[in-house]
Amino acid sequence: MNAQENYIQINGSTNINTFKCTNNTFRTPGGSFAVSDKNLPNIALKVDDFDCRNKMMTSDFQKTLSAADHPYLHIKFLSLDKSKAVYNAQIEVKMINRSKIYNITFCLENGKLTGRRSVKFSDFDISPPKKMGGMIVVKDDLNLVFALSANTQ
Repeated sequence: MNAQENYIQINGSTNINTFKCTNNTFRTPGGSFAVSDKNLPNIALKVDDFDCRNKMMTSDFQKTLSAADHPYLHIKFLSLDKSKAVYNAQIEVKMINRSKIYNITFCLENGKLTGRRSVKFSDFDISPPKKMGGMIVVKDDLNLVFALSANTQ
């Protein structure tokens, strides 16, 4: 991954294994987000651009997030406060027309704002998918991982 590459990753697990679905196709003008009090990132991620490194998993993920009816997952920064070497952000995550606000702590390393936050499918009224007659069950808990190239003022 080069320094200009942004990605949002959703990590989850089933009763059998774990999965990682990554979207690294979104770009920003100039290659990085100019982050300041007056200029906070608002990111629209195409659900179809998430890749779970497994065709069936990717397809299930896109179906679970209703990609056909709701093609975008939105992440909007509502606030960002710098405190020493960390940034405390309030973000709004919108999936399938449901919004949820989370507090998340970001670190700035090598020009990248990185952070992670636990979320749940149920936060967005989404039922985790089941496969093979319920033998494979996706757990409700997800881990959202952010890496955004950023110029901070």
